[in-house]
This record gives sequence, structure tokens and C-alpha cells, in this order.
Amino acid sequence: MNKVRVFRDQIPKGLIDQHKHSLLIRLFLPEMKDPLKKKNTMENEFMETVNHSSVTEFWLLGFSEFPELQFPLFTLFSLLYMMAVLGNLLVICIVYANRNLHIPMYFFLSNLSVIDVFSLTITVPKLLAILLTQSNRIPFNECILQMYCFFAFTETEFLLLGVMSYDRYVAICNPLRYSIIMNKRVCDLLAAASWVASLIDSLPHTVVISQFSFCDSNIINHFFCDFTALLKLSCTDTSILDTMTFVEGVVSGFTPFLLTLTSYVFIISTILKIHSREGKNKVFSTCSSHLTVLIMSYGAVLGVYMQPSSGNSMNSNKLPVIIYIVILPLLNPLIYSLRSKELNVALKKAISRRLTWLTTR
Repeated sequence: MNKVRVFRDQIPKGLIDQHKHSLLIRLFLPEMKDPLKKKNTMENEFMETVNHSSVTEFWLLGFSEFPELQFPLFTLFSLLYMMAVLGNLLVICIVYANRNLHIPMYFFLSNLSVIDVFSLTITVPKLLAILLTQSNRIPFNECILQMYCFFAFTETEFLLLGVMSYDRYVAICNPLRYSIIMNKRVCDLLAAASWVASLIDSLPHTVVISQFSFCDSNIINHFFCDFTALLKLSCTDTSILDTMTFVEGVVSGFTPFLLTLTSYVFIISTILKIHSREGKNKVFSTCSSHLTVLIMSYGAVLGVYMQPSSGNSMNSNKLPVIIYIVILPLLNPLIYSLRSKELNVALKKAISRRLTWLTTR
């Protein structure tokens, strides 16, 4: 309006009437022709800016498609969570306390148990809060941190599974040099490299996603901040992230898989060369628990990320994610303890000592 007032003052009053005045305004100030339209345009631009930049929190739906099952699901997942955490903590404590278990196989197993505890802790408590109190909100920074941790721990787990495959290969195919090849320093380096590589490799994806604009909605149809669920909400071009994901999948995903596959090709060829059935069974039993965990882990991940896309894909995605996050950490200690005589003996001794201590008090 200031522009209009200044322009009007510069024109002699006798030379302009109302019609000429409106005509001049239309000619020289076309942007003011429709103030209401201009106002609506500005409001739309403002709302678009807000939608692009001011997402401060997300809303996790959890299992909202089953409203009548919220408390039963809370009870079920609470029990599974406690059992999984206690089982993995028990493995860590037994391996640490028993000197007979200070060998590479159980050292890597204890690292795997640490990862399982961390993976459970960053995802399940929030799920339980959603189921019990409908506390669906999660701050933006907390969501990004949760996604980063899940990325890093998943990658660490598969790198460690690859290292454990190599350990089994050396134990079966080169048993005489096993203690020399897999000495303490080598084991420490392999474990540390798995952790550090995963923590660093997960950073670029997290930084890129944290800079994305989320303009369509802030509602995540999942029970945690999953990578694919966040991408569905973004209105930013994801081509750079797609390229990064492909490169990372080749480097950090294919590398442990190739190491695992190569190790088991040599292991199977060695087992086939053994003539006696008893000898074959004895050798195979040393890697059967690890092979079982491998099949379940890769199967769960394939079930999560290799499903055909559909409108209801996120709902169908929750079951394999629950299996990977909750069920596998619960089964891992059971599988290894059932197949390992040393771990069974150490566990029985620990329970016996605990019972003796309780009865003598």
C-alpha cells in the first residue's frame, strides 16, 4: 500500500479520476490486482516453508492397526525383551567369568550378545511406551539417533558374523595353526574393526537424511524410526542417498556375505573329505549353531528389505522387523548354549555355585 500512496502523490490531482487511478494501478502494480489471491499465495508459501523445515518430531504409529491388542502386545513384548536381555547378559557374564571360555569363538559370541542388548534397548522400550501409554511422539533428533544406532548395530552384527565364519573356517580347515592365526591380538583387532567400521560407515546416511525435508507428513507407520519409513515421508530428491545405499550395500553388506560364503564353501569341502559319519557329525557340530544364526539373520533381513513394494508394505514389514529385533536376540543365546558343551558346563557350574551360595546363607 505504501507503493500505491507514493505513486498517487506523484500524479497531479486534476489529471486523474477514479477510473484512471485504478487503470494506472493495474498497469504499474499488477501484483496488487488481487490482494486476497496474493494473501493466499503468501500463506501457501509460508505453510510450504513450515512443512519443509520445521518438523521437530515424528509420530510413531506402532501397532495401531490392532487397537484391541495393545495391552496383550505390551505384555508379550515386555516378556520377550526381558528374556532376551537377561539371556544375552548371562552369556556375557559367563564368558567373562570363565577362563575356559576365553577363546575366539566365545569372545565373538560375547560381542554379538552386546550388540543384541544394544539393538533391543534402542528400539523396544519406545515400542512398549507406545503400546502402554500411547506415547507416540518422538523428537526429530532422537529419531535420527535411533535410526543411526540401528544402522550401526545391524552392520556390526553382520560383520561379526562374517568374522565368526572365518574363525570357524580356520578351526576346521587349519586346526594345527588355529591358536597362532586367531590369537588374542588378531581377535581384538577384528572385533574393533567391525565396531569402528560400522559406526563410521553409518554416519554419512544419517547426516544426509537429517538434512532432508519432510513435507507430506510426520507420521511414521512403524514402531521405530526405520530408514525406509523415513524415506517415504521425505519430499527431497533421494537419488544421492540411493547411490550411497547401493555403494554401502556392496561394500559393507556384500563383504561379510562373501566372507561367510567363502568360509563355508571351504568348510563343507573339508567335511566332505572326512570318511567316517561320526567325524563328519563332530566337525559339523562345531559350526552348526553359527550356521543356524546366519540363516535366521540373513533370512530376517531379506524379509524386511526385499519385499515387493505395495501400499500396505509397511504393515507387512513390521513382522520380520520384530523377528529380527526381538526374536533373534532371544534365540541366539539359546542356540549357542544348546549346541555348545563348554557353555552348557559353564552355565551349570554358575547356577550350581549360585544355588550353593543361596542355601548356605
